[in-house]
Amino acid sequence: MKKFVKNYIGKGKKVDGLDIIKLNLKITDLLKFAHKYNDEDYISLEVAKLQTPDNFGHDYTVYVNRLEEEQVSEPAPAPKKQTKKSKTAKQETSEVPF
Repeated sequence: MKKFVKNYIGKGKKVDGLDIIKLNLKITDLLKFAHKYNDEDYISLEVAKLQTPDNFGHDYTVYVNRLEEEQVSEPAPAPKKQTKKSKTAKQETSEVPF
């Protein structure tokens, strides 16, 4: 089954006094998501406002939203239930003759 996966590639801040958002992106990350359309190279980005700024004051996040095949994993086995031992069983095992 395919689903959209967000690949986060950078952050951004609003420029004081202007309606501009300055983004910081690594070129190597951008190139991973390049695609061709009409024999031209493109990168489609999405910018979203964060609910709260991060520790560096970034107000925005940048990501590439791609349709990818979802890997189906087998369900993990249920954990085994531990049985409680009686006090007498613990006492018998704790006494080791020398």
